[in-house]
Amino acid sequence: MSLVRRKIFIYSSLILLVAGKIIAQPVLWADKILGYSSEYRNENAGQGFRSKQILGEPSKLPDFGNSPCAWSPATPDGRNEEWIKVGFEKSIALKQVAIAENFNPGSVTRVYAYNETGKEFLIYDEKASPLAVKGRMLHIFTNQANLIANAIKIILDPSKIAGFNQIDAIGISSAAEPIEALINVSPSVLKEVKKENLGKAVNSKGQEINPIISADGKTLYFTRAEFEGNIGSPDKQDAWVSTLDKNNNWTEAVNLGAPVNNGGDNAIIGVSADGKTIYLINAYLPGGGLVYGLSKSFYTKNGWSFPKQMKIQNLYNDHDFSGFAISPHGNVLVMSVQRKDTEGRKDLYVSFVQKDDTWSEPRHMGNVLNSASDENSPFLALDNKTLYFTSSGRSGYGGGDVFLSRRLDDTWLNWSKPENLGPNINTANHDSYFNIPASGEYGYFSSTDNAIGRDDIFRIRLTPAIKPDPVATVSGSVFEFETTTPIKAEISARILKTGEIFSKTTYEGDGSEFKLILPLKESYVITADEKNYFSSTEEVDLSDETGFRTIRKNLFLQPIKPGQQIRLANNMFSQSSADITETSFQELDRMIGIMNEYPEMEILLEGHTDNQGDTKKNIKLSEDRVLGVKNYLVLKGISAFRIQTKAWGPAKPIANNLTEASRQKNRRVEFTILKM
Repeated sequence: MSLVRRKIFIYSSLILLVAGKIIAQPVLWADKILGYSSEYRNENAGQGFRSKQILGEPSKLPDFGNSPCAWSPATPDGRNEEWIKVGFEKSIALKQVAIAENFNPGSVTRVYAYNETGKEFLIYDEKASPLAVKGRMLHIFTNQANLIANAIKIILDPSKIAGFNQIDAIGISSAAEPIEALINVSPSVLKEVKKENLGKAVNSKGQEINPIISADGKTLYFTRAEFEGNIGSPDKQDAWVSTLDKNNNWTEAVNLGAPVNNGGDNAIIGVSADGKTIYLINAYLPGGGLVYGLSKSFYTKNGWSFPKQMKIQNLYNDHDFSGFAISPHGNVLVMSVQRKDTEGRKDLYVSFVQKDDTWSEPRHMGNVLNSASDENSPFLALDNKTLYFTSSGRSGYGGGDVFLSRRLDDTWLNWSKPENLGPNINTANHDSYFNIPASGEYGYFSSTDNAIGRDDIFRIRLTPAIKPDPVATVSGSVFEFETTTPIKAEISARILKTGEIFSKTTYEGDGSEFKLILPLKESYVITADEKNYFSSTEEVDLSDETGFRTIRKNLFLQPIKPGQQIRLANNMFSQSSADITETSFQELDRMIGIMNEYPEMEILLEGHTDNQGDTKKNIKLSEDRVLGVKNYLVLKGISAFRIQTKAWGPAKPIANNLTEASRQKNRRVEFTILKM
């Protein structure tokens, strides 16, 4: 057989206490296949059960049982011996070999070690026989002096052990301390924190799964099945909702009704940051039927709109079940599906919204996240970076466990090594559908452990290690400047240093609020746009923030009409400089857009400074600034005769000059519409 290599983490360690000192003893896990007798292949299991599944750290142990993440010979109960030979990254003074037998153990009958010259050493020779356990870590200790090894071969006798004999991993060490399989648990998990059942207002004797919590943590959507109150038959799923009352208790859950729910399977997979859009499984047909896909529904004065299909290029799934998560900004979709290039069963894929509002073809997210088993129920936190999902292809506590991984770059293909959320969340049963509001205080999830019915929804207080990065929620309203009446507007948040639109939403002008979720460590420009009005901007500086924040920002739009005066951004110039900052170009470009829209418009630009320094120099500085703005407009195609200028220096302050913050307000350029 040809050499098979796999990019993996091949080191773990044994922690020993010697003379009061902690000493890490390295363990090498196999990182290459040197040969094998056979491997089981199943067209529905992708790369599952193949020889390469033996590489790396254990994927099943310390739990036991059948797993596609282990090597399995092609047939069970064979009369001929089966074997596999693996190599390691380097040679070590061999003291022990650990063989992770996850399913039907006891078939290992001989084990050989090899040095760098290929010389063979028999280190284990026992008759295969059935064991009274589901699985084990077989430890083989060698007393052979000066045995320097870099390869191991194991021989199985499948005729003695009924069923498939599976090997999860092979490790070697120079230490005498037994090698054990470890669960990669997130650090600082607090054992005393206990999960809370949300109670009978939310949970029933049926099945409650898939909690979707709103950004403000006050509205909980979930999926209910095996329940007589569903619109379709009890076998079908419906979307339900509960809200927090003034005493922070969940109210009696209510069926969302039509058009969200119909006679088929209905479920919400996400909610926008402002709570005005929900995302749903399946595409809704006008006649009332459903087909495979995704849809979104918008909240209106008459309730939720009829779901609109989201068109995803080449969307298909070879599995009976799917899982989806949408980013808080509605532009990235993570899905759990089985496709032709899956590593195993259901894998995680990513899709991106396109300019025409369609979605790109799903792309495999890589084998750091995906295993040869199932990865499902993804949730992308509001930091747009931390991904939670359930996997049965990693060492855990049994069933399916919830893991987290953090995005490492903007390709969405590079992720940190998944961390198990620990035994307070994960049990021997299936635990899934993790979801977190903006505050990051609690995590909501589904579990069968100690449930009222088949599955219940629980919450647990989160420790810092398993929280997403903190965010800020920015909310507010938009008003007409002169009348202070609410006005409909498009809201966007741009990253100040790049000008890139990070998030956008619509304010309906109905007295409600817009809401944006913004990660920390950046500065943003919040803009409100509406036809026949000047854009209104507010800067939000989160660069020095370290914890969750709620910020309120009301925006005021001034109508475009003769005599109207508009103040440009205060950060357009640095102190004592007439150079326009790059971050101001986008505001000037909006001004150019207005002048192009109204080709007869003529304006007056007026320049102002603070009172620091010589007055004559300040007047000259204010003149240079307005001329700099005029030149920018002219270079972009605006005729010079449409622009008049006036320099005031420090003569017309709008704030005192006692602090740098107030002086910055006085360093400004204003423009007035002279005629249209």
